[in-house]
Amino acid sequence: MKKRKTLPLPEGFSERDIKLESSTCTGEKTIGFYSAAEKKLLFAELVRGTDDIIAFYERYGLTYDRTEHKISGK
Repeated sequence: MKKRKTLPLPEGFSERDIKLESSTCTGEKTIGFYSAAEKKLLFAELVRGTDDIIAFYERYGLTYDRTEHKISGK
């Protein structure tokens, strides 16, 4: 299995800025880095399940802790 290269965290963001959101209309979930200044998720990706969340964290060389992040509505 080929090991993927980890990406650096986007400039100005940390692990604390990762947020999982759920659309109130469709229930679609996205994960990304939340920008308080812009009040939106940046570098957002669609989430179909826990595997997608874990993959997002691993992409940035981080470990997913299920207890740290709660889903919030858009």
